Order: sequence, then C-alpha cells, then structure tokens
Amino acid sequence: MFTEKNIQQIKNHGLSEAKVTRQLEIFKEGIPFANVVEPASADNGIAVFSETEQRHFASLFEAEKDKLDLLKFVPASGAATRMFKFLHQFLESYDFENEDIDAFLQKEENKNLKIFFDSIDQFAFSSLVKEKLEAKFPDFENFEKGKHYYFFVKEMLKETGLNFSNTPKGLVPFHKYGENYVTAFGEQLYEAAFYATSKGIANLHFTVSAEHEEKFKIRYEEIQETVDNNTGVKFNISYSFQKKETDTVAATLENNPFLDENGDLVFRPSGHGALLENLNEVDADIVFIKNIDNVVSQNYVETIAFQKKVLAGKLLSLQKKIFGFVEKLHAANPSDLSAGAEEVLKNASDFISRELFIKNTPIYKEEILKILERPIRVCGVVENTGAPGGGPFLIKDKNGNLSYQIVEMSQIDTNNTRQKTLVDRATHFNPVDLVCGLRNYKGEKYDLLQFSDPDAGFISNKSYHGKPIKALEMPGLWNGAMANWNTVFVEVPLITFNPVKTVNDLLNPVHQPQ
Repeated sequence: MFTEKNIQQIKNHGLSEAKVTRQLEIFKEGIPFANVVEPASADNGIAVFSETEQRHFASLFEAEKDKLDLLKFVPASGAATRMFKFLHQFLESYDFENEDIDAFLQKEENKNLKIFFDSIDQFAFSSLVKEKLEAKFPDFENFEKGKHYYFFVKEMLKETGLNFSNTPKGLVPFHKYGENYVTAFGEQLYEAAFYATSKGIANLHFTVSAEHEEKFKIRYEEIQETVDNNTGVKFNISYSFQKKETDTVAATLENNPFLDENGDLVFRPSGHGALLENLNEVDADIVFIKNIDNVVSQNYVETIAFQKKVLAGKLLSLQKKIFGFVEKLHAANPSDLSAGAEEVLKNASDFISRELFIKNTPIYKEEILKILERPIRVCGVVENTGAPGGGPFLIKDKNGNLSYQIVEMSQIDTNNTRQKTLVDRATHFNPVDLVCGLRNYKGEKYDLLQFSDPDAGFISNKSYHGKPIKALEMPGLWNGAMANWNTVFVEVPLITFNPVKTVNDLLNPVHQPQ
C-alpha cells in the first residue's frame, strides 16, 4: 500500500506502518455511533445542589486545598482564525473604492459586521489597532468610513499588522482595564488564583502549538509582575504540545491514503482527544480542566471560582467514600463472609448505584473494586441554550453496559429517528468544566490511557488545499478518552460558560469590564 518514501515518512512521524494501516481500515469499516438510551436530566444523572449544599462543598474544598497538589489544565493550541471568519470575508468581498459601506452593512448576510463596526470601540484591541494605523497613516482618522473600516480590519488580521489571524486565541486581547489589555491567557492565570491555588502557588499547564510556545512565555514575562501583585499568588506554568505520534492519516473519499502533490501522505492532528497523552503526563491530586477561551472579566471571577470550588468539594467528598471502601475491601480476607465484610460490599454497591449513577450495580468484591479503582471526574453541565456541542447522555455500550457519558453530536446517528428524538430532548450540554481526580487511594497516579474507549472516535469530512479528504478524530478528551472513568454530572449556572467563538462574543456583558 505504501511506497518506501511513505514508509519512511510514517517512521519519521513516530508512527508504525501497522498503526497507519489500521487507521485506513477504520475509514472503511466506519466507527459505530453511540447508542443513546436517554438524555441525562436534573436528578436523573445530573445532581442539582441547593445553596446550602453548594456552600458545604465549597467549604470542604477550602478546608482541604492546602494539603493537595492542584493543577489547572488548559487546552490552548487553537488559533484565532475562526474567531474572525466574517471579518476575513469582509476583506475579500468589500470594495471600499466603489461600494457604499452603509448599504453594504444593511445586507442581511452582513449583520455580524454591522454589530462589529457599531461597537468597534468596545473591543480591548481597538486602541492597539488604531495606534498602529495612525503611525502608518497620520490622516487615518480622516479616511472615508468604508476605507477606515477596511484598513482597520486589515491591520487587525494581516501579517503586516497585528496578525491576529495567525495568533493563538489565548493571546488575543479579550478585556481591557484602564490602559491595559488582558488576553484569555492572562485571565486564566488571574482566575486560577481564586481556586486552583495551594499554599500560595498556582500550577497551570497549557497545551499549545510548538510554534506558539515562545509567544506565551514572552506574554507571561510581560504580565508576571502585574498578575503576581494583583493576586498575591506565585504562578508555576508549564507547557506541552500535541504529540506528532497522535496524528492520524488523511484518506480519500474512497478510503485510500490521501497523497499530496509530492506523493506524500497527509497527517492531521487527531482532535483534542490526543491531549489525553498530555493529561497523562501531569501529576496532581486534583486537575481543573477548561478551555482557553472560556473566561470572564475580573469582576465576575469570584462567582466562577465559587462554582469550581463546589465541583472540587464534591469530588473530594466522593473520593473520601471511594478510598474508604477500597481500603476496607483490600483489607478483607477473600474468604471472610462475616456480617461486617458483607455490609461493606452492600454499602459499596449502594454507593456505586446512588452516587456514581452506575446502572449495572455490581455485588461481588472484584466487580466493585474494578469500578471504584478508576479515575474520577465531576463535570459541570449547564442548561441547554441551543449552543452547539456535546452533552450528558445515558449510553449503552457494545456489551450492554449502561453509563453516563459526555457525547458529541458527531457520535450520534441523527438519521435514526429514535436517536434524534432523544437528542432533541436533551436538557443540558457540556461547557468543558471538569474537575478530575487522577490518583488512587494510595496517592499513586492512574495510567489514564487504560481508561479510554478507542471506539469512541469519529470520522469527519475536511479539505486539504481545496480537495475533499476524510479525517479521523481520536476519542475526545472529555468523551471517549474518559469513557471508563467514574463520572458525576452537576448542574452549574450558565454564567460559567462564556466561550469566545466569534469576535462579537467579546461584546457580551461578562467580557465587558465594569
């Protein structure tokens, strides 16, 4: 199937010929869809806490956190390109010399552009763009409106200007306080000081693209003194890259290897599921996971931090019970059928059913230990607002086992009427708000790669230099990659979910500092 040149290319990528062959077989076989039994809902797979319960869990975490190794893990490799999609289209389609800008902006397809230009001074980066333009064009403020807007956008996006198109999303100015702008990266640091701090130190790990690592380090040097002074916390920051050997080969629409114009195989990053390797290399008692762009301006941070403490406190509460059961079960003599040993088994089985929401409740010691000795995560989920993305569902696997999982829409066969009906009934979705326990009752780190479901990936249609290709995505970090963890869903308020998918999202109140 492969030329000598291709085989060498595979080796250079850290892959084996067998592994790439298997990937191509998956394109031919297809990946089975998830089998949704029902959507999780309030008090049916999703815990809803009263204010008293929330305060209890937050206090529990506060009391314990200085005894723990804490880490905030932030996937941050995404470029900002998609944030500015409609602005790129503006540069391609608007002719400032021959078109009236007001008439152009009145078109229905340009409504996002109109919002952007009507609110241009509310963006944290506006003054940076204007400074650059005024240095290049002293009469910039006197440009006709259409030309003014065109040059503003060009200066923002292009390499000759601020080059936001090729900037990591984490380093785009999101918020402005007085004369200072703060990026999503900076806000992640500030926020970490409020909940991911133990003994005055906040550990953060960012997964970034290799070519962007230096930019993050330079930005940290620029803001370190300010963020240290504002928080009273010392920051310990580490970085990693998505590993080349987690890339997958691209295929033609006929499921053959896709070759570029030089006859080379084309490899693609296999989605955020590849970050399981990165997560597996960090070592902490508790790891908070959230995406780089899900931040708020600083006047909302304490609200966000409280919700993180609630999730972490719930995790500690569950772990305490799990570790207690595991210790007793390991200590019990296998032949011991005393009333005390029987009671531990029964209580552990009840706990698995009641608090871990596992439907196929085990009754034997080995089965119970197999469930309890797994990584655990508490996932904040928010009420459905119609935002795209995965959500919590009860799933039946190929062996008939039932478990609650985060499932992406691409994993569900929406051509199946019954499955689509169940998806349409979903009440909550996944904002990527996870608190994870990665160590066992002895304090030893789990090998997370042992708890992934390799069948939970998906195939997507992409393009390469204008040609259609098929791409293979690995099981997502918070769905298939964590499929065999113990998972508890907790309802959190919508204010915890504030992603910046397009630049206009920065106009939302939580991104406008008061």
